[in-house]
Amino acid sequence: MTDYLAGFAPGAGRLGPRAAFAATLARIDLNGPWRFRLSPTAAGTPIDADFSDWDEIPVPGMWQLHGHGDPAYTNVVYPFPLDPPFVPDENPTGDYRREFEVPAERAGRGGVLRFEGVDSCFRAWLNGRELGFSMGSRLPVEFDVSGALVAGRNVLAVRVHQWSPGSYLEDQDMWWLSGIFRDVAVLAPPALRDFFVHAGYDHRTGQGRLRIETSAPATLTVAELGLTDVAPDDLRIDGAEPWSAEVPRLYDGVLRCGGEHVPLRIGFRTVAIEDGLLKVNGERVLFRGVNRHEFHPRTGRALDEATMLADVLAMKRHNVNAVRTSHYPPHPRFLDLCDEYGLWVIDECDLETHGFARVGWRGNPSADPRWRDALLDRMRRTVERDKNHPSVIMWSLGNESGTGENLRAMAGWTRERDPSRPIHYEPDQDGAYVDVYSRMYAPVEEVERIGRGDHLPGLPFVLCEYAHAMGNGPGLLSEYQELFHTYPRCQGGFVWEWIDHGLAHPEYGFGYGGDFGEDPHDGPFVIDGLVFPDRTPSPGLLEFKKVVEPVRITVNAGAPIVIENLHDFRDLAHLAFVWTLEEEGVVVARGALDVPPVAAGGRAEAPVPALPGTEGETWLTVRAVLAADEPWARAGHEVAWGQGRIAPARPADSRAPAAPGPGVFGDDGRLLRIGGVPLVSGPRLDLWRAPTGNDAGGPAPDAEVWRRAGLHRLRHRVVGVERAAGALTVRTVAAAAGHDRAMRAAYHWQALTGDRLRLTVTAEPRGEWDFPLPRIGLRLALPAAFGEVEWYGSGPGEAYPDSFRAARIGRYAMTVEQMQTPYVFPQENGHRAGVRWAVLAAPGARLRIEGDPVFGLTVRRWTSEELDAARHPTDLTPGDAVHVNLDLAQHGLGTAACGPGVSPRDRLRAGPVTFGLTFSDASL
Repeated sequence: MTDYLAGFAPGAGRLGPRAAFAATLARIDLNGPWRFRLSPTAAGTPIDADFSDWDEIPVPGMWQLHGHGDPAYTNVVYPFPLDPPFVPDENPTGDYRREFEVPAERAGRGGVLRFEGVDSCFRAWLNGRELGFSMGSRLPVEFDVSGALVAGRNVLAVRVHQWSPGSYLEDQDMWWLSGIFRDVAVLAPPALRDFFVHAGYDHRTGQGRLRIETSAPATLTVAELGLTDVAPDDLRIDGAEPWSAEVPRLYDGVLRCGGEHVPLRIGFRTVAIEDGLLKVNGERVLFRGVNRHEFHPRTGRALDEATMLADVLAMKRHNVNAVRTSHYPPHPRFLDLCDEYGLWVIDECDLETHGFARVGWRGNPSADPRWRDALLDRMRRTVERDKNHPSVIMWSLGNESGTGENLRAMAGWTRERDPSRPIHYEPDQDGAYVDVYSRMYAPVEEVERIGRGDHLPGLPFVLCEYAHAMGNGPGLLSEYQELFHTYPRCQGGFVWEWIDHGLAHPEYGFGYGGDFGEDPHDGPFVIDGLVFPDRTPSPGLLEFKKVVEPVRITVNAGAPIVIENLHDFRDLAHLAFVWTLEEEGVVVARGALDVPPVAAGGRAEAPVPALPGTEGETWLTVRAVLAADEPWARAGHEVAWGQGRIAPARPADSRAPAAPGPGVFGDDGRLLRIGGVPLVSGPRLDLWRAPTGNDAGGPAPDAEVWRRAGLHRLRHRVVGVERAAGALTVRTVAAAAGHDRAMRAAYHWQALTGDRLRLTVTAEPRGEWDFPLPRIGLRLALPAAFGEVEWYGSGPGEAYPDSFRAARIGRYAMTVEQMQTPYVFPQENGHRAGVRWAVLAAPGARLRIEGDPVFGLTVRRWTSEELDAARHPTDLTPGDAVHVNLDLAQHGLGTAACGPGVSPRDRLRAGPVTFGLTFSDASL
């Protein structure tokens, strides 16, 4: 019988929800290999079938990632017809079997069977006895198995359906994957079934206040607080140290009940909304946050503790201080780690009905009373499971589920159960049942208006999603962050999102929507994280780390060094400040600054250290590093940095020699050789870049405008070649088919002393250029042997007009391969900005390029057109040339894949330009 797949009930036969905790009682861990068989419909395999020859599958695990069916990705659209609560007859159903032994001494003592997460709906039997069913994939379920558990051999049967009525409530932007993907265990019946820790902190008196609700009489011991077997009722703790994300102070305790010991960790903190601000322990907090799906490229949402810890450590090391658990409660161990290492958490209910927006929200479960119990059930299970975590400072009702009375009921129940935490829900734009005003992807200008008091002025404001980190980007981070510091009401936000959801693929390395044959799908929109699928930090994460750094260091020539502490709670005693002085990128001196332990929100000035004299361009860099080991990083880890130019560059020698110079040109004026360095193709005007994910996003994508304008297929015509002693001028027109707009360019070559060749380019648009350009600069090609690059300028990573704060001026060296950023969906990447000079090297040959004063540098083994045509990195094959872009300017990145486009100041407009470069054979 599968009647439960045609109704609204969230489950049957289950125990009530409770807090997640580990008691010192017997536990039978059922993780590991299970027997498995997949059927095409919900009928599954008979419960009494012989399973000895079934396949094996790991639990936790997701069956599509173990050879049973295929993954599917959609962002909004449901992959089945909207006919709630019904789901298709074609409903892949996995039958699981697990044998386990119960020791004889456990006989008659009963037990509790606990599932931490099963997607999307399951029904369970123990030794042939039905236990019940449940929906709510990312939430725990327990069954009382006292009447079914026997000494010796036991057989657990679990039937899991890919689709269920619960699937209508789980339309999150992620892969559709199925199975028992979190832990399973049989627990001894606990004497203490549940408890609720209330640990407040009075910032005025420094007193902690502790009260613990327990389901049965219990005593509390906390050795550090001098508490031994006391009743946990309204305890006052003088001198308590508060918990915060910056200083996550936890006190280890034990609850004792009926011979049972339950360990717990207590963090004293009070969350309140006062004066229109969200405060913790009396202080306004600023979220430097990320949205985090649970994801691994090989195991999907089945994460082990090592992966969870890797995420937490990487967040802390990149100045992330907050996580929104988009869009469901995470594995409970993740929240333990947030408590321990220090991250603010918005804990989100397992609810999203986004696909109903496609039909005008008709039938949306949030407003349909038949779904009320199911929505309340999910909220109850979220709150009860996670209520004892000090890191959780807000509850979220869910995501993108419209509005309706069921959401109001969820908020009402939550307030009654836990009045100590505010409630978040972004679609409630009128503040009907939330305590925080939340928005997604609001433009910078709108955020400023909100900061000044526009709309719901009595509520604190957060961007629960902003800065969509799809591919190369996001841009605009610094503009948002400045508003967060300017307007107290603007309390930060959460970048979408933490990780690229690229699944391991046998052909492409990492696959995205459509790569597994699914239809419908939403392509690479799932590749939108600050870390790549293998958890390597992207340039976007490095930019985020710099923009949100909790210490601001300002270095200016002739002025003291300014240190601003942007922490909410912590002083700077845990940091050391070190400096280096570099002349033309070479370190000439280093030392340490004496900086006092500046209080949170304070500032200090440090005198510039005594510096040696220099002759070239000189930069002073000051770094704030950990003075001692922290749980999340070693001493010396860099938290923040600032850099300032102390002395300018020396003027270049621009004298012209009597000799003809090192350049060899063809009859058409094309540069063929510089000294002994041959060119595959000489410099010519270039306006094209392979569009980024943000270029291709938004209601009027820049990429489409550029393609309609033909910028990817410009044709170049030589108008004239003028020769003179030691000089050459080539005049050209670049234009695309089908339009009369053009770009006229003149290349003026002049020989300089030292066998150098100076190029001055002037370009001027003709016709209508009422759109931004992708780039303006030059493109040339060298033989493939030129595989090494050294440069002096910004680095070491890529930088663009609205995403460059993470780059610092220095001298760097890489291979051509290392200069590429391996975005899962290939696009423009690898641009180094502010380059003073660069040397491209092959065995026995070196080409030097100098800017006037600077240029942008990109070096690849494929053309922009080949990069544009690629759909996976495996499509990119090195050819017989190295392709070099020398840019005057590039268009910004923005975040239009989901959010605002490039700001006006970073849009590259067509207009008359002049820029210069100097070339020389550096191998001589």
